[in-house]
Amino acid sequence: MQSDNLEHTGPADPSDTAVWQPDLTNRAKPVYLAIADALADDIAAGRLAAGQRLPPQRLLADRLGVDLTTVSRAYSEARRRGLLDARVGQGTFVSAQDVAPDRLPPETARPRREAAAPPAVIDMTMNQPPLPDAPELLDRVRRSLSQAMLRLDPQTLLRYPEAGAGFRAGEEDCAAGARWLAKRLPDLDASPLGDHSRIVVCPGTQSALLALLCMLTSPGDTVCTEELTYPGFKAIARQLGLRVVGVAMDRDGLDPDALRAAVRAHSPKALYCTPTLHNPTTATLPADRRAAIAAIAREHSFPIIEDDIYGVLPQDAPLPIAALAPDVTFHVVGLAKCVAPGLRVTYVAAPDARQAMRLAAAQRATILGTPPVPAAIATQWIADGTADALLTAIRAEASARQRIARDLLPPAAQTAHPEGFHLWLTLPPAWTRGEFAAHLRSHGIAAAVSDTFLTAGAVPEALRICLGAPVTRADCRRMLEVLADALDQSPALAGIVI
Repeated sequence: MQSDNLEHTGPADPSDTAVWQPDLTNRAKPVYLAIADALADDIAAGRLAAGQRLPPQRLLADRLGVDLTTVSRAYSEARRRGLLDARVGQGTFVSAQDVAPDRLPPETARPRREAAAPPAVIDMTMNQPPLPDAPELLDRVRRSLSQAMLRLDPQTLLRYPEAGAGFRAGEEDCAAGARWLAKRLPDLDASPLGDHSRIVVCPGTQSALLALLCMLTSPGDTVCTEELTYPGFKAIARQLGLRVVGVAMDRDGLDPDALRAAVRAHSPKALYCTPTLHNPTTATLPADRRAAIAAIAREHSFPIIEDDIYGVLPQDAPLPIAALAPDVTFHVVGLAKCVAPGLRVTYVAAPDARQAMRLAAAQRATILGTPPVPAAIATQWIADGTADALLTAIRAEASARQRIARDLLPPAAQTAHPEGFHLWLTLPPAWTRGEFAAHLRSHGIAAAVSDTFLTAGAVPEALRICLGAPVTRADCRRMLEVLADALDQSPALAGIVI
């Protein structure tokens, strides 16, 4: 039977770059995983041959009607499984290796001849912390994981919570959250016997933002944010039918005067902002601007959603807005950027217990609640110091990589914090962001262009560079050398051919 996954008949031609298109129907998975699974299925069935070239990522994204990041993640997942090889300057090809056994039908499964090579592409589209080169720390993580599992009551996994309780975290998990939040909110009571009724534990920052917007807004409402902002927030706002108004920024971050004008013009239901190590520009709001923004929120009676996910990385960051105006601020702190991306735990300090109860109700209505296993791990790590040890190691590795960036890249081109792990790369006039991103892709590097973050204003010729994406410090240096060489020449000399 002819597969409708392919757009031609007959044997695969390794020189053909655009014959493959996945069939994503009836695949109940995230799109990037569905693409990778379809690729594995077609290789296993012989519809794709070893050495056959795949369509360029942008071409496949256009055909499927998805964004480029989705296809980049799909190709990265396929490379992780050993299905694809990327060749610098040539493209992406079906690997000569056998398909991983867990992706083959049972009748064709066979052992692999050798282990898959590490991913050939450095994928910087997801901003992630660097992996510390510390074997002893990884051993500590393993021991702490074991202790967390031993302490976990099996009944929390084998039964649903009591009626009316939902999956609201218990007192011990809320106390751990209060202890972690106290790093940035010194007045928050972090005593194990204290009242933690303001704390809501969420399964990741994205889930926390979804619950907050469901609680605070209705379809058609307006929310304000920086003119360049976290793409995940934009995606949630679109799903909920909200209008996002971008507020002007400068090198210090959100402009309070521009915010005041936007509030008067649009009467937003909330402000979402990242005051410390802003994503993507790395700007950190000075203390006086934080106070001014808090005053505007009080004057016009709208809440602030303060995303402080990077807040514990700098050791000298100003106090959060929530420390200045806890009555109007939902302070959101996830562990993904400062402890472990795989630990999907985020703590929200609500203005008061009533608002925390409303947020917990919104969470139950959307994603039910935080699974007990990651919450137990986070609580254990915070209690025994493992979370602090990981934070210290991530900060040290990020600082080392920032020093390499400062040595290799022109000072005028980069904006960064010495303890952060991403930088904002402003391109010289010879380059456009599209040309530069294409040049990086030809060298096996995927980066996020400024369009991804834009909510208002002109699109800057810039990219976000994640120094945590390369696995090792040596890989990071090689990546930065590619960037430095490109910045030192024109697109014509860089040899882009399209």
